[in-house]
Amino acid sequence: MPRTTLVPRLQPFTSTIFAEMTALAVSTGAVNLGQGFPDTDGPASMLTAAQEAIASGVNQYPPGPGRPELRAAIAAQRSRYGTHFDPDTEILVTVGATEAIAASLLALVDRGDEVIMFEPYYDSYAASVAMAGATRRVVSLAEEPSGRFGLDVDALRAAVTPATKAILVNTPHNPTGTVLTPAELSEIAAVCIEHDLLAITDEVYEDLLFDGLSHVPLGSLPDMASRTLTISSAGKSFNCTGWKIGWVCGPAPLVAAVRSAKQFLTFVGGAPFQPAVAHALNHEGEWVKSLRDSLADKRDRLSAGLAEAGFGVRPTAGTYFVCADVRPLGFTDGLELCRELPGRIGVAGVPVQVFTDNPDRWRHLVRFAFCKKDEILDEAIERLHKLG
Repeated sequence: MPRTTLVPRLQPFTSTIFAEMTALAVSTGAVNLGQGFPDTDGPASMLTAAQEAIASGVNQYPPGPGRPELRAAIAAQRSRYGTHFDPDTEILVTVGATEAIAASLLALVDRGDEVIMFEPYYDSYAASVAMAGATRRVVSLAEEPSGRFGLDVDALRAAVTPATKAILVNTPHNPTGTVLTPAELSEIAAVCIEHDLLAITDEVYEDLLFDGLSHVPLGSLPDMASRTLTISSAGKSFNCTGWKIGWVCGPAPLVAAVRSAKQFLTFVGGAPFQPAVAHALNHEGEWVKSLRDSLADKRDRLSAGLAEAGFGVRPTAGTYFVCADVRPLGFTDGLELCRELPGRIGVAGVPVQVFTDNPDRWRHLVRFAFCKKDEILDEAIERLHKLG
């Protein structure tokens, strides 16, 4: 018999919690607040631009770095933060941010290297570090008295070793909804500079901050531009998660390295979607503002409903997600509860502990997505009240 066993470093990643919870939601008819994708489309002009691109023959391989008009639009978009990138050498279009992160790690870290990640972490991070053959070192975010999840600076500094090559940073943060403060970002920058580390940043929720907060890219801080790869995408800003159009911005040598890995993963992708995303970046800023306002209302709607149902609700400053403590309702294990919820009351969520290396520390939290129509949220809230 041929040896078909999955290589050991990927054996922990054979399935995802999203697949499990979505399957449960489908089989039980549950309201799915587990996976973070919206149930409405992006701006009409962007959709029309994609249709026109298809009809006009933009259906073959785009240029390897991405279509020029999209790279120019990305460069213009990043300039709002005071960061400037050459569209020809410092921007690479990818098949979503997930590929951008994987390609960055494959290109820049190696066996024996360590990558620092903050937990809870998006599940693809750990898999990508493993694919690169590197080792992850996890720093837990600190649950503050206010319920916010903040940076533990001492733990970050303690995690650095001579083998540390990079820090992977996600803000606004999935799954907690935390937005790292300028002071916290400055601490991360200081560690990178002191130890000559690369920074790889996942900023896909950069447009979805609430309560008047503004996004601060790590790469915009002093002395960080030369060591930072900034990753984002169109999916969250324009409700087109299925298009998988992402990008990497950074100094030319680092971007060239990422391109070397990326070209042998997907080569290129999304030809007719690229000019459509360029159109959206250039012309649909007001649509994004209205999306942000709508999501802030949905956050408040779901948070209030969860609190009324008896959960301990944690504050959310950005993203699609709110985290809730299940202990006030008499439960102790978020994973067990999430496996019961679809059949028990018809709602699906995601346990935060599966995004960590230290599940006991996070066992009490469940993540719910609020990027859904109001009537869907209201139905979920009504069902969640049955737990009480």
